[in-house]
Amino acid sequence: MEKSKHYLHGGDLEAIEKYYGIPRDNLIDFSSNVNPLGISPKAKKELANNLDLISTYPDRKYINLRQKISKFTEADFDSIIVGNGSTELISLFINIIHPKKALIIGPTYSEYEREILLNGGIVEYFPLKEELDFQLDIDNLKALLTGDIDLLVLCNPNNPTASVLYQKELSIIIEYCKSKNIYVMIDETYMEFVEDIKIAEAIPLSKKYDNLIILRGISKFFSSPGLRFGYGICKNKDLIDKMNEIKNPWTINSLAAFAAGIMMEDEEYIEATKELINSERNKIYNELRTWKNIKVYKPSANFVLFKLLRDDISSGEIFEKLIHKNMIIRDAGSFPFLDSRFMRFCFLLPEQNKKLLEYLYDIIEKQ
Repeated sequence: MEKSKHYLHGGDLEAIEKYYGIPRDNLIDFSSNVNPLGISPKAKKELANNLDLISTYPDRKYINLRQKISKFTEADFDSIIVGNGSTELISLFINIIHPKKALIIGPTYSEYEREILLNGGIVEYFPLKEELDFQLDIDNLKALLTGDIDLLVLCNPNNPTASVLYQKELSIIIEYCKSKNIYVMIDETYMEFVEDIKIAEAIPLSKKYDNLIILRGISKFFSSPGLRFGYGICKNKDLIDKMNEIKNPWTINSLAAFAAGIMMEDEEYIEATKELINSERNKIYNELRTWKNIKVYKPSANFVLFKLLRDDISSGEIFEKLIHKNMIIRDAGSFPFLDSRFMRFCFLLPEQNKKLLEYLYDIIEKQ
């Protein structure tokens, strides 16, 4: 079935260009949640100077890259597995543990459900409640973690709600799952954007729990979705070994492996990104809180979710109005448990954000 035009986003720029007749280079994409600073200047320079890497095979074990990931994340070297984007690792992990029944915390990314269903599993959702501002109720979650559940999947910070769980909460969940022989998969795609990352990331817990796998990548924070690189962190050596056994060799090309390692060493770029996102997040959230026709949910990632409180306009209509201003924001009605009142946009450069807010204010607040 063809995707609704209102559910198109930054991954569908060619479709948007074709449907609306707007050259993709003219579009300002607030939908794809990618770092507005672009790729690391250090990586860009080093890539240009090392194009001859194309003529060599990558190291089959990606030792140098995994060492750099270990240094960047403070994860144990032997616990790191790399893949062609986190999607490959999701697929490998699901293929190995082959869950008969999984519980996914939603609304969230659709790829988890797809992979579980492809492997013959059953999927149930634990819906984050709007009345709790999409914060997780751990006691209610525990009640659904019954003996027939093999896998719990959560995205932290969550997409599209931008809500975050902290280590203390995660530890309670993972410990409880361990007592029930349930694997936990945490997607930390947006973790580097969290201001207080040291108390939110699950990587320190990976050194304690063997029923936990954490997934990250470079698509969002490092603005490199085209390189298709992701990595997983898991203490369970048997699981990592099995994933590597069935994984195709050289799924990460030489340039991607080289560039990913350089990006993680570009401290100036990393700090500039954090400063920009922290500043814009606080400014935009505080502005949206003053609007009377929306409810905004406090963001911990590089994007924000809001709900329309007016009955006479929908997210699809707002998408249409903005696309004709050459701006794309996400109609969040395609996510489970959300509807045509919800929208999401990411934080770009200050002038771009200012212009978007001006347009949104005219559409939503002026009557």
